[in-house]
Amino acid sequence: MSRIREAFRSCASRDEGALICYLTAGYPDRERFEEHFLACVEGGADLMEIGVPFSDPVADGPTIQRTSQVALSNGMTPARVFDCVSALRKKSAVPIVLMGYYNPIFRLGDANFVRRSLEAGVEGLIVADMPLEESSELRSICLDQGMDLIQLASPLSQGRRLQQICSASQGYLYLVSALGTTGARSSLAKGLSHLIERTKRAAGPLPVAVGFGISGPKQVGQVIRAGADGAIIGSALLTAIIDGGTPLQTSDFVSQLKSATNRRHA
Repeated sequence: MSRIREAFRSCASRDEGALICYLTAGYPDRERFEEHFLACVEGGADLMEIGVPFSDPVADGPTIQRTSQVALSNGMTPARVFDCVSALRKKSAVPIVLMGYYNPIFRLGDANFVRRSLEAGVEGLIVADMPLEESSELRSICLDQGMDLIQLASPLSQGRRLQQICSASQGYLYLVSALGTTGARSSLAKGLSHLIERTKRAAGPLPVAVGFGISGPKQVGQVIRAGADGAIIGSALLTAIIDGGTPLQTSDFVSQLKSATNRRHA
């Protein structure tokens, strides 16, 4: 069992959902990125998603787009992302997932990107713009090398298509809560409970984590109460950092989010 699956199992044994926090690598700069990463872990994040900055992040809303552009202008590259992960791995054992787009992977070569990710201490990959039909080669490499390739399912994923996505995913399934791009929202989509229930049936033992639109403890509690195994939060964290939030404030916010994953109080 991968360390990602172990993290979900550990949370379940405590009657909690997993809290997954997303930060853009190198934002606002490398030093402060690492400080906020460690603050998330201190606040109780069970897994961390690190965004690999890309010039055309089509699945992301304005917040992550902005942080990606700043990180790129600061010189952040995939190679420097690996360096960041290596440095963080010496300070934290939390499972790390890289989330990004296929172009940087293609430029380095699928096998080389996976190998370097593993050497840095990455446990999982999410490729936001890679359809299931085009992922077979990368999936094969990940399975061969012991990397979890996490697939995304949307509200439109149903029936046989959803089953195929679940079967192709390792670590967990990333369930997009609503159509559109990433970004914090004041309320979650109607019908979310039904969407989670339908996806959980298709996923079987594979954990299902819900992302897109989660802005605070209230939404975290909603998705956990609806049966999700985890909640993913990114834009709300980054917005607080953009607004000048300190690592201590990040830790406090994450602590509130983590408290909301307790199923006895969600």
